[in-house]
Amino acid sequence: MEEKEIISIWFIIGCLLFLFGVIIFAANVLDYYVPWSGTVTVLHEYRAGIWWGAFLIVIGLVYSIAFNPWKKTKEAA
Repeated sequence: MEEKEIISIWFIIGCLLFLFGVIIFAANVLDYYVPWSGTVTVLHEYRAGIWWGAFLIVIGLVYSIAFNPWKKTKEAA
């Protein structure tokens, strides 16, 4: 009988962080090239959304790779 592999919650969280990072990053890059004509916040020139999106992408990739349920693990002999 085959055992079903359990997907780690950390892998799912990594995928979600990556997905949210891509959405935030893309939205803020779009805002950088096509500025919104509304009010501008005080620290708008630092582009915190781009940095935050990139940070979430990196953390999401780290979690997804570290807790990948399909990677081959070394079993004790």
